[in-house]
Amino acid sequence: MSSGGDTAVIIPAVNEADRIAATVAAAADLPGVDLVVVVDDGSTDQTGRVARAAGARVVRHSRNKGKAAAMETGAEAVRLLDEDRSPRHLLFLDADLGATAGAAAPLIEPVRASKADMTVAVFTTRVKLGGHGLVVRLSKEGIRRATGFDPAQPLNGQRCLTRAAFEAARPLAHGFGVETAMTIDLLRKRFRVVEVEVEMAHRATGTDWRAQLHRARQLRDVALALATRDPLVVQNLDKLRLNR
Repeated sequence: MSSGGDTAVIIPAVNEADRIAATVAAAADLPGVDLVVVVDDGSTDQTGRVARAAGARVVRHSRNKGKAAAMETGAEAVRLLDEDRSPRHLLFLDADLGATAGAAAPLIEPVRASKADMTVAVFTTRVKLGGHGLVVRLSKEGIRRATGFDPAQPLNGQRCLTRAAFEAARPLAHGFGVETAMTIDLLRKRFRVVEVEVEMAHRATGTDWRAQLHRARQLRDVALALATRDPLVVQNLDKLRLNR
């Protein structure tokens, strides 16, 4: 981690003991990063211990609270550490990126250069996601209807933003609706949102019952986030299903 940096990495993590060390190590080497915070969101494995051994500051939830809550916890931890200095920019990364987290530098650069208030990753290497196209389409349509912006990968969680932009996006939408809501809320408040291509990849989503449950939760959370921002999108959910 660089001394005198201006960017903190926040990594929400649940049961990622096998990948978290590589993710932390790669994130720590990013330009401008001088702090890596892992939020252990109620893991039942050794995620927190492995992350701490890799050099991260670790904050633990005693039970699983969901992605948005983990993001809030991580951002609050950074805020407390920033009390006697200028607020750091916040780079959110998924825990399962492994070594590819080291390719996140292009997300940081526009924010550090004051050319964007939030950057959103577009993965150039696509993995088979096991069929959550319905959720992606719902999110894309919701963002487009609400703001006119047509995102390439609306659910991508790799995002860098200024502290001011993060505060403007609060309170964060619940769970997996956080990315969709954050994009809409910041664009509506005239913050500059820029998509950036990166050579990153995370674990592919499977097709077993756990993966299907995960996608069902994603769909629920995105629909709830949109329901308070553009109810017509949620009314069109059955139409989206028919077009799968």
